[in-house]
Amino acid sequence: MKDKHLYLAVAACAVGQYGAAKAPQTPLMEWLIVVFNPMVHSISGVWGAFAAPYWPANLGGLVYRPLPIASYALDWQVHSAAWFHAVNLLWHAGAAVAVTALARRWASATAALSAGLIFAVHPVHVEVIASVVGRADLMATLGTCLAVYAALVLDSVPWSAAFLIFGILSKESAAATPALIGLGWALGLMRPSRRRMLSFVASWVAIALPYLLLRLTVLHPYEGFPNLAAQFAGQGPLAIRFTAVAAFADVVRLLLVPFHLQADYSPMERIAVTSPLAPGFLLGLLCLSAWVALTILAWRRGQRVEAYGLGWIGIAYLPVSNLVVPHGVLVAERLLYLPSVGLALAAGAALDRLPRRAWATALGVLVAAGAARSAVRVPAWRDNRTAVLALIADAPLSYRSWDYLGWEYLWSGHDERALASFRRAGLIYPGDARLHLAAAHMAYALGRTALADSLLVRADSVCPRCPTAYRNQASAARLRGDTAAAEFLLHHVQPAPR
Repeated sequence: MKDKHLYLAVAACAVGQYGAAKAPQTPLMEWLIVVFNPMVHSISGVWGAFAAPYWPANLGGLVYRPLPIASYALDWQVHSAAWFHAVNLLWHAGAAVAVTALARRWASATAALSAGLIFAVHPVHVEVIASVVGRADLMATLGTCLAVYAALVLDSVPWSAAFLIFGILSKESAAATPALIGLGWALGLMRPSRRRMLSFVASWVAIALPYLLLRLTVLHPYEGFPNLAAQFAGQGPLAIRFTAVAAFADVVRLLLVPFHLQADYSPMERIAVTSPLAPGFLLGLLCLSAWVALTILAWRRGQRVEAYGLGWIGIAYLPVSNLVVPHGVLVAERLLYLPSVGLALAAGAALDRLPRRAWATALGVLVAAGAARSAVRVPAWRDNRTAVLALIADAPLSYRSWDYLGWEYLWSGHDERALASFRRAGLIYPGDARLHLAAAHMAYALGRTALADSLLVRADSVCPRCPTAYRNQASAARLRGDTAAAEFLLHHVQPAPR
């Protein structure tokens, strides 16, 4: 098979399985990042995004990802939800082709085809592709793959640097690129001179310093906003790491046997692990040990592409694993888009060692199974209501499942159901003041003032008089036309008269 036909086949597969399904409309976080974001609604957002945080200021700023916001501002000019999703498909197709190109340069055409198709249809990618806000992962992964290709195949410092800049301005995960390039050098996929290596290192330093300064400048006003997974609240450093290791079991399951998918892994779907003797920690440690053993075995056997793919998984996942720096998510399927590149590379090279008939059979089964599972999963992201109902079915113990359901009821005017959903979320996890504020809003709208007051007391016990949370809920009340409820909420955070 000619390389051009190889890439076209992978791209067609990447687009085809999603294009056959009805395009999603506005699931979950798209409302906050795109629909309600004034930066996206003007063409000036294309350049304004570089001076603003990714999350709106009232939600804490937190991260710096200007390129996805700039791309949304361009897409908004088309005035079509379907267009947003079509662009996501193109980014995914580009990433799949980049994975194929990497495999092709280090292995045969059949290995490259296997790697590209496995990546194209992997079910864990559905969340990233079907939800518009997954674009940051799509763009960062494409930038990372191209930066690695430019370094390890083309030996080009300028092109690798350019793609690295593209990647890290899309999402922080692309910062793993230098380590991925270094791993390729260590395994002998490319053996540049020491002087050439120093040129690459110098380019990384030249990129890192301005990037960090720009990021610090933009995000400095938002320091102090919490960004920690709910499972980590009140936990010490060891318990956080125990919990992070336990999450490796989910990572392995999602990469290897992604039959069950869910958009959220909040409490009580996943809880903190406080002991090294806990079954969850031991299972996660077993998964970690198996990965290390397989990587070493592949390296010792001279299976460089398999070793590189397995190493890629670890390097790409480490920054979001909570082992180094705890952050706001314990487990998320979207965080596995970049690590799954390594899985595809390793699997493609391993399958290529089979006899041709066995290779064709194994690849056919894997691709058919992956495509079928993805096709079944895509409709769950069709619109906000469908996504929320799917979340309730997939993760009924997650407090965020009921929180999202509450907001769906809130915007559709079902106040009693919204109140019940918010209160149920608060019972599952009482530590999020926003749940109690949303419930208080609904109680007040229903004329149940005493209940509303008690819910505000509960919110204050979690986060004493958090002004931003109150103002956000008041803004939601005004958007619904609940002016009295908005004043009730804002009055609660006003300083008492002297």
